[in-house]
Amino acid sequence: MTPLGSVPRPLLGPFTRWPRTADATLAFVVFMTGLFNGSSQDDANAQDFAIRFVTDLPITAYFVLAAGSAALYWRRRQPLIVFGVSLVVSFLWENLGYPGDPGITTLISLYGVGRYATKDQWSYGGAGVALALVGISALSDTETTATAIGFSFFVTFLSWYIGRRVRIRGEYLTILQERAAYLERERAAEARRAVADERARIARELHDVVAHRVSMMTVQAGAAKTVAADDPAGAFQAMEAVEQAGRQALGELRHLLGVLRPEAEVDGLGPQPRLAEVPRLVDQLRGAGLEISLTIDGVPTDLPARVDLSAYRIVQEALTNVLKHAGPGARTEVRLSADNGRVAIEVADTGRGGTILPGSGHGILGMRERALLLGGSLDAGPRPGGGFQVVARLPIGEEPM
Repeated sequence: MTPLGSVPRPLLGPFTRWPRTADATLAFVVFMTGLFNGSSQDDANAQDFAIRFVTDLPITAYFVLAAGSAALYWRRRQPLIVFGVSLVVSFLWENLGYPGDPGITTLISLYGVGRYATKDQWSYGGAGVALALVGISALSDTETTATAIGFSFFVTFLSWYIGRRVRIRGEYLTILQERAAYLERERAAEARRAVADERARIARELHDVVAHRVSMMTVQAGAAKTVAADDPAGAFQAMEAVEQAGRQALGELRHLLGVLRPEAEVDGLGPQPRLAEVPRLVDQLRGAGLEISLTIDGVPTDLPARVDLSAYRIVQEALTNVLKHAGPGARTEVRLSADNGRVAIEVADTGRGGTILPGSGHGILGMRERALLLGGSLDAGPRPGGGFQVVARLPIGEEPM
């Protein structure tokens, strides 16, 4: 598959940039060339080149030559008609006995047949007619040598073949560009689907967190009501717990709003993981054969639930990518720290995953979406010294309501 953005593009020459101006210039150059080219035969054994001046041609020659040259202006839109006109011009020129040879008009028009004929049968037919006329001309002139005949066949075929190859290459590049555009649209659609799926999963997890907070509020409020008469201090503490749980629930709801939650699924009914469970996750992956070092520096234990959950999921997904792509013998470092109101997560390995294009899978998209929903950031890519790294920064504090 051709990589996106690397489809070869044809060189844009003057005939592509300014087709009408270029064709008009070509027609004028061919006309002037036809006026001044020529040769004179002094004797049977010597041929001397001579410049033919404009005044040496009869008036009818101007009209014949002008008709053939002007026809080249329409060689793109009507290549077969232009080719026919060039054949008529060559026939009249030779039979009227004018000096020189306007054959360049025929060769250019034959190139146009190969390049611009819309149907293959017309293109091949034009080439066949041109070669047949060369053969007839050779048979009618007994003084023509075999070398000259072969050269005439070669030049005639080459003119058509070059045009044909240019057309085929242009069609091939068009197909490649259309395929690249289609793949780009598909990749964008797939990325949108991956983001939507990840947002839906985050929404389900946050829904469970909010439901847990509300359940706590209900239980604490009921307990406060029960002991309010006999134990006012206990009731006050219970209501403080209700207030704290309510604030946390409101914070989670602010992230849940606007995220489309699909129909409820039966999975994920257990308690949601927290950042404090990362050591256990690391131990499990060590058992799977990964060489992992874990450093935790100053990370608070009372993180907001959405931050706690998303941080754990980012570490989990990053280590899963290491397990998939790093290869045997890779060393991995996991560093968790907190500074300036943010949790910093860094997962770096020394494996061969650095050759994988960042963003090529859904895992990185999902991690980045989690970080962005919290107002944080995530960077993922190859390390300068080899390997791959994921660095995320998530804000800890509650957002203003």
